[in-house]
Amino acid sequence: MKKVILITGVSSGFGKVTAKLLANEGHIVYGTVRKVSATDDRIHQLRMDLTDIESIKKAVSEVLEKEGKIDVLINNAGMHSGGPIETTPTETIQLQMDTNFLGMVYMTREVLPIMRKQGGGTILNFSSIGGIMGLPFQAFYSAGKFAIEGFSDALRMEVKQFNIKIILINPGDFHTNNSMNRRKYLSPTAIDDPYQEQFEKTLSIIEKDEANGWNPEVIARKIVKIVECKNPHQRYIIASFEQKLAVALKYILPAKWFRMILEDHYKI
Repeated sequence: MKKVILITGVSSGFGKVTAKLLANEGHIVYGTVRKVSATDDRIHQLRMDLTDIESIKKAVSEVLEKEGKIDVLINNAGMHSGGPIETTPTETIQLQMDTNFLGMVYMTREVLPIMRKQGGGTILNFSSIGGIMGLPFQAFYSAGKFAIEGFSDALRMEVKQFNIKIILINPGDFHTNNSMNRRKYLSPTAIDDPYQEQFEKTLSIIEKDEANGWNPEVIARKIVKIVECKNPHQRYIIASFEQKLAVALKYILPAKWFRMILEDHYKI
């Protein structure tokens, strides 16, 4: 059945590929971008910035005005940052949390009344493997994703009575433009920064893992199946066997042992 889908962040990465595949399946797709550009005319672009509440309100109201409903919200958009906790600029911390967490919260709050009134809907929130385990030199990215986890768990119980499904998506490493985007917000380190040497060493491993990650079409195809599924699970970990194993070990092993595994991987 054709659905009206609103997905944030369709200019690149997961959002771009997912929007295309959803449109291929005949769904009515609206995608948010910070700068409108010529693209697939089956995807209706909406100018929106997650740090601008008024632009969020305008985007949601535009979809409602044109379609009369929103069946699915996919909270995909976000940003990556990296750097030591101690020396990361406060403005980067603020931007990271405003974009990845608060922007998602405001977007969800705008859509919830629509889904309540229409008798149901589905919201997919993009978390991460980094939302299950804290990752070195990605503390604020992980913190934002951890916040999405708690928010989604609480929201799921609150909106159950309105037939609104809340689904968490936990991607592992994918070959997108994440590494390039992160470098826009890397904390500046120098020889006199006490974390500089370890940060550079760990960053090279992070970027290598991403470069060797899966094609984003893998996750896009999975999202299409989830959207069209009558009874989806509440969480989907979409990652390599090794990364799924790491998630399992996180819950099985003593915390110290699991930390040692991560430290070994990131050469700490």
